[in-house]
Amino acid sequence: MSVPEARHRVADSPRKGAGLEWLQAVWARHRWLALLAFAVPSTMGLSIAASMPSIYRATATVLVDRQQVPEALVAPTVTSALETRLQTISQEILSRSRLQTLIDQFRLYPELKKQVSSEEVIERMRNDIKLELKGVEVKGERQATVAFTLSYRGSVPQHVALVTNTLASFYIEENLKVRERQATGTAEFLRVQLAETKKRLDGLERGVSEFKRRHLGELPQQMEANLATLERLQMQLRLNADAQTRAQERRSFLASQVGEMAPVAGGSSESGPARLAKLQQDLAELRTRFSDKYPDVIETAAAIAALTRETAEGKPQGASQPGSSAGVSPHVSRLKAALAEAEVDLTVLKGEAIHLRQSIASYQQRVEKIPQREQEFKELGRDYETTREFYQSLLKRHDEAQVAESMEQRQKGEQFRVIEPALPPTHPVANRLRLIIMTIALSGGLAAAAVFLAEQLDASFHTVDELRQHCSLPLLVSIPLIVADEDASRHRLRFRLGAVAASIALVVVGGVSYFVAHGNEQLVWLLSKT
Repeated sequence: MSVPEARHRVADSPRKGAGLEWLQAVWARHRWLALLAFAVPSTMGLSIAASMPSIYRATATVLVDRQQVPEALVAPTVTSALETRLQTISQEILSRSRLQTLIDQFRLYPELKKQVSSEEVIERMRNDIKLELKGVEVKGERQATVAFTLSYRGSVPQHVALVTNTLASFYIEENLKVRERQATGTAEFLRVQLAETKKRLDGLERGVSEFKRRHLGELPQQMEANLATLERLQMQLRLNADAQTRAQERRSFLASQVGEMAPVAGGSSESGPARLAKLQQDLAELRTRFSDKYPDVIETAAAIAALTRETAEGKPQGASQPGSSAGVSPHVSRLKAALAEAEVDLTVLKGEAIHLRQSIASYQQRVEKIPQREQEFKELGRDYETTREFYQSLLKRHDEAQVAESMEQRQKGEQFRVIEPALPPTHPVANRLRLIIMTIALSGGLAAAAVFLAEQLDASFHTVDELRQHCSLPLLVSIPLIVADEDASRHRLRFRLGAVAASIALVVVGGVSYFVAHGNEQLVWLLSKT
């Protein structure tokens, strides 16, 4: 069997004596490798734990108190989502002026301000502030925010707590200002809109009134009245025509009576009975057509009575009476007066007929124009009604906005309230003890892994039993290790050189770790999350 084959078989064969003696032998062979594999990571971890800065975090919890007045009674004018409003408030609080005031007030980042610009210091503070929302599930679909936490990190515990509580007070004050500003702005906007709408509504009202005044009698709602008036005027015109007919007949009758009974000088008395018969015949004819109260009937009856009385007294009609001038008889005078009255009545009736026809024409014109006026009035009225309804809606909203504004001013709306103020932290965010324990555990594991790997890669024989297991030939003699003085000297020299090199490597590793961890807050936050 060749030596390479024997070494291969040794590498593939199982180890014997895996007990305590084997462990002691393995430790004796690889103790310096184990120590070096343990020392390097432990030195690095301990150097980082000792040199990394102490960063503290303080947290304040702010509760969101919902509106104290039921929304069914007072509808809030601030309807933006809480999350959106918190983002808006955060932008206001994290502005450059606010943060610069806090930095100057609490003298934050004294060392950092010597190294970087003020803008970078402010950006650093923005990164050190954290807002986290806390909510509850609603119907398993979304989360309703009921509280939020504010936290700030820094190197001085007292300053961290003070800054956190100051930020919480900023959020409370800014929320009140934002809500009051929005409520006041809404009320003011509605107030301006209400005034403008009122002005426009007044103009439309004046336009409607002017339209009604200008087209009085031609409005759609006056259609029935116009038709009733038109019918009444037409009835009056028919009655007037009938009255004119009667007046014309009366005038003709009286004219004939006057012509027959005109005074004739020297007239004989024998004509009296003939006239009486004629009058009686006319009276009978009139009574067939009119009642006894008709003026012509009354006049004819009076004339018959007067002629009968004159005939009975033996005085001829139209004779001169003592003490009176010769002329017309009283009956003829009455007939002439009645004839003149009939002429006047006929003239009056004709004038009334003209006036009635003019009025009928006027009302007919009104009725004909009503459809056009109705269309014009609809257009004008539609704008007026729309504006009036919009005005009523604005008036209601304005009243509600005023109530909501009063509610916000009295701080009865949604508010923020600190339920857990920030306290000065007692421990930094990065746990050094845990880091040290993790470093020692990791270093021990790394050392064990290095020894195990070195043992697996070692293919040499260390005992007679190992050689006998892989060799069929009998072993005659075992020669122990012979170390000459020169070999011992070289071995000690190598040991010293290796120790010096290891020490230098450990110093370098410790120095690099210190340089990396010193003032490295990002490393602190990275280690605090593990």
